[in-house]
Amino acid sequence: MKEVLETIARALVDTPDEVNVTEIEHEDGTITLELRVASGDMGKVIGKQGRIAKAIRTVVKAAASNENKKVSVDIV
Repeated sequence: MKEVLETIARALVDTPDEVNVTEIEHEDGTITLELRVASGDMGKVIGKQGRIAKAIRTVVKAAASNENKKVSVDIV
C-alpha cells in the first residue's frame, strides 16, 4: 500500500522528490500511512473540499482490502 500511495502522490505534486510516506503498524493490526509533501503541494494532494484526499484514501483502502488489511491515510 505504501508504494501505491507514493505513486499516486508523486503524480499529483510539482516536487515529487519531497513526497515521503511513513508506514506505522499498530498493535491491533491496523496500518497508518503518513503522507508528507512540500507545503506548496499540499493543496494539490487535498483538492477542493478534500475530494482528492478522499479519492486517495479510497484507492489505498481498496488495495489494502485485497490483502485483508485495514489501512488509514493521514496527510501531514
